[in-house]
Amino acid sequence: MADGTVVGELAPAPGLVVLLGVGPTDGAAEARLLADKLAGLRIFADTAGKINLSVRDVGGGALVISQFTLYADVRRGRRPGFTGAAAPEVAAPLVERVVDELRALGVPVAGGRFGAHMRVELVNDGPVTILLDTDLWSA
Repeated sequence: MADGTVVGELAPAPGLVVLLGVGPTDGAAEARLLADKLAGLRIFADTAGKINLSVRDVGGGALVISQFTLYADVRRGRRPGFTGAAAPEVAAPLVERVVDELRALGVPVAGGRFGAHMRVELVNDGPVTILLDTDLWSA
């Protein structure tokens, strides 16, 4: 919710809530890599209860929310620094690129409003919360 208006919603099917931080060196390759990983990640239970299905397999979608605060640096003092995050003119198009790449892979996507103060509500139905960092993957 931004400015009192629902701007993105993922319901009722299961799906992914993606809090997306963009770094200054991220580009189209990282957006594509991340979208491919998100679309194919096997983190939903099959009929036997085994975590074996992707968001596409379960007919789910993704709620993608830009979250520069994931780059918070709290090594010094009590006030986080955000200089590790990409500038808005770099980050905004890359968030949209991830959204476009997910849609191209058949995943319905809703999103927030870039740069807005948003109220995000979610129900974490299951044991899976994963940090994906493209800096740690080889292309």
